[in-house]
Amino acid sequence: MKSLLNAEWGRDGIVLLSRVLLMLLFLIFGWEKLTEFDQTTALFTHMGVPLPAVATVIAIAAEVGGGLALALGVFTRPMAVLMAVYTLATSVLGHHYWNLAGSERFLAEIAFYKNVCIVGGLMLLYLIGPGRYSVDRKLGIA
Repeated sequence: MKSLLNAEWGRDGIVLLSRVLLMLLFLIFGWEKLTEFDQTTALFTHMGVPLPAVATVIAIAAEVGGGLALALGVFTRPMAVLMAVYTLATSVLGHHYWNLAGSERFLAEIAFYKNVCIVGGLMLLYLIGPGRYSVDRKLGIA
């Protein structure tokens, strides 16, 4: 019987599941930004995001495009780094809890540190690579 303490027994399946779970948030909210483009742009305008329409397009490309790429294991290592930079940048721009008070501060702080944790997961993905069940592996670039 294989020990659960030795994760090598299911490494590739676990990497695939991890890639999908890590990207689930991006895919859900990226799709929402895409289907509610005007509302997202209005929100970005309200938040003071520079060039809100351009920022909306960038967010959609990163979240849907980057999310799909990583879930499928396409250019996994460079995409993991790009998504980590994007996630950290959006944390600083969109979840600046240090300027808020009360429940707004609490919710923004949760979102900020959730994103920081996602950056940690993306950096691990960069280190371990896409695993066997990936487009990268099929193309021989894993």
